[in-house]
Amino acid sequence: MCNMYLDEYKRWLAADLEDADLKPELAKIEGNEEEIKDRFAVALKFGTAGLRGVLGAGTNRMNIYVVRQATQGLANWVKTQGGTQTVAISYDSRLKSDVFAKTAAGVLAANGIKVRIYDALMPVPALSFATRYYQCNAGIMVTASHNPAKYNGYKAYGPDGCQMTDDAAAIVYDEIQKTDVLTGAKYISFAEGVEQGLIRFVGDDCKDALYQAIEARQVRPGLCKTAGLKLVYSPLNGSGLVPVTHVLNDIGITDITIVPEQEYPNGYFTTCSYPNPEIFEALKLGLELAKECGADLMLATDPDADRVGIAMKCPDGSYELVSGNEMGVLLLDYICAGRIEKGTMPKNPVAVKSIVSTPLADAVAAHYGVELRSVLTGFKWIGDQIASLEAAGEVERFIFGFEESYGYLAGPYVRDKDAVIGSMLICEMAAYYRSIGSSIKQRLEEIYQQYGRYLNKVDSFEFPGLTGMDKMASIMQNLRDNPPAEFAGYKVTKVTDYEKPEETGLPSANVLIYTLEGGATVVVRPSGTEPKIKTYFTTLGKDLAEAQAQKDKLAAALKPILA
Repeated sequence: MCNMYLDEYKRWLAADLEDADLKPELAKIEGNEEEIKDRFAVALKFGTAGLRGVLGAGTNRMNIYVVRQATQGLANWVKTQGGTQTVAISYDSRLKSDVFAKTAAGVLAANGIKVRIYDALMPVPALSFATRYYQCNAGIMVTASHNPAKYNGYKAYGPDGCQMTDDAAAIVYDEIQKTDVLTGAKYISFAEGVEQGLIRFVGDDCKDALYQAIEARQVRPGLCKTAGLKLVYSPLNGSGLVPVTHVLNDIGITDITIVPEQEYPNGYFTTCSYPNPEIFEALKLGLELAKECGADLMLATDPDADRVGIAMKCPDGSYELVSGNEMGVLLLDYICAGRIEKGTMPKNPVAVKSIVSTPLADAVAAHYGVELRSVLTGFKWIGDQIASLEAAGEVERFIFGFEESYGYLAGPYVRDKDAVIGSMLICEMAAYYRSIGSSIKQRLEEIYQQYGRYLNKVDSFEFPGLTGMDKMASIMQNLRDNPPAEFAGYKVTKVTDYEKPEETGLPSANVLIYTLEGGATVVVRPSGTEPKIKTYFTTLGKDLAEAQAQKDKLAAALKPILA
């Protein structure tokens, strides 16, 4: 093993590399065995989330050669699929995103596969939409979602516009492993692919169709034109600026102040280390601006614009962040009530959430007579539910899907979370409550009064380095071998192990859910994309203080198990 990664390093060092950034980087680490090992001992693994890694030289980094190798693997799979032999490509504002997107297009074209690529950065939902619109065999989104600036990644999508299935990803991974990273991929330049007529840009017809599909999902069309909503918006230097403002302007929300430092694409994300709308730091500049101009609402989308976070104005003029669970419940409540009022609710409506999202949604759905389905974490499982409704000719039954990690979708036009429609519906909802003398904050309090004070909190434990994954595996194994009988004095009444599909009726997943006496739940789940174990707590109290106290006790009890 030892010599193998050193040999691979020397091979890269000797090669005539096309990316000028890689050579100096390789020269700089000469003689530094730890650094060489970190870059060359393993390769980035291609899974259902595609690839994700730190930018740089090596097999364990994101660079044009790893992208070419992955795309050759994808091309080999596409060639067996018949159909249109076309792949859609989009990319966000991350460093080298445009380069990687054009590199992938060059590999596909060299393999005789047609490409439809956006002419400028566009978000995840736009990629999912184009994949379906052009009846592609696959789609590629170049992004690392909300990771820090030094990361980039490559998400692969299937013909349905969902992230690729496990089976397809496994075949692609096998093909990748047969492809030499430096020399194995077929490749022609982007310009050559365009000249040969294999690479074409996504047309305006496709872009317009996406906007129409989103705007058709308004609950109360026309309402926003007269509601006078004041909005502060931050695209967090990502791909949301154009599509989000386009849709909001179309529905009548024009009083939009954009956070100037975060307006335009910038892959260095200089204003916040984590461009993640779940995190206060990312919203800080927007919040300051909202206070300054007295906005009703502050909104932020992540770099690939599939997730949206907000801060709502409270009666005392302060602003409060709304969690993904709270927003999921607010939107579910708003869509149900509004569609019933407007007579647009389908027969036997279906909403879908992930198993780690709040049980408060179950109570709200039941109140409106909506069937709420719970699926594994990962929006493709929500997409999967839409697909099964579509196969039965009942796709209109799907009204809403959400994940606690700020991902929302209303309508079947794409199969991934969509911050563009999320932003539209949140603004419409805020405008509606404003028009009846209420607010999002007030409606949330009413929901808590009606169903009980649910509190949902997520903690993360990080396991960095090459041994991190092993540590995580042994912690999960230990929880299965020695199941806890109680946490902080609360008796475990039920354990649901999602590695046992015969019990859950869902595909196998490394997730444990503990139901406790009194109704609280604790979920333990390793992240699929980062070296961390996440713990999700749902507690229920007569007020926030009681729910928080229980959460604190449970978190303290879990800490030694996960340390």
